[in-house]
Amino acid sequence: MSDEYVFQVRFHGRGGQGVVTSAELLSVAAFLDGREAQAFPSFGSERMGAPVMAFCRIADVPIRVREPVTQPDAVVVADATLLHHVQLFAGLGLEGYALINSARSWDELGLAEMARRHYLERLATIPASDIARRHTGRPLPNACLLGALAGLTHVVSIDALERAVRERFTGAVADGNVAAARAAYDYLGSAAHA
Repeated sequence: MSDEYVFQVRFHGRGGQGVVTSAELLSVAAFLDGREAQAFPSFGSERMGAPVMAFCRIADVPIRVREPVTQPDAVVVADATLLHHVQLFAGLGLEGYALINSARSWDELGLAEMARRHYLERLATIPASDIARRHTGRPLPNACLLGALAGLTHVVSIDALERAVRERFTGAVADGNVAAARAAYDYLGSAAHA
């Protein structure tokens, strides 16, 4: 990344899925990697299950902008039921990254046209809720999606992400989330996400 470049991530999900926590953990991981970062949420209706957005910016210089991310470098979708109901990919350039919590392919999700226009190596689906359930006992996809995002973009290191999770959580909760994040990171190293 150039000195002036800011990597912008927009997270989409529903209240209670850890979208805001995801943005915060990503920013902490960036700090731990020696970078500048900011994270903040945007709420529509503040109730469980309502659509929620959160944003994270990462750079090697101080970040002066404080507005919502309208032209993301990466979009992370925690809940695939939002597809076709919310403009999740608005502002995402053709070289942008997109990550969706789903076991289904881009074609199966009705996103074949988008997949044809983008670089396939920058698009991924991952069954993050299933991986989370396996490692934590709960289907909260946030740590998995962060591990997958780290593997897809390399914007933060998996080691910094692990440290960020361990700073936020303790004991079995931390261990399970770290295992889930690493599993997701490794998952994107396979051909399974294509």
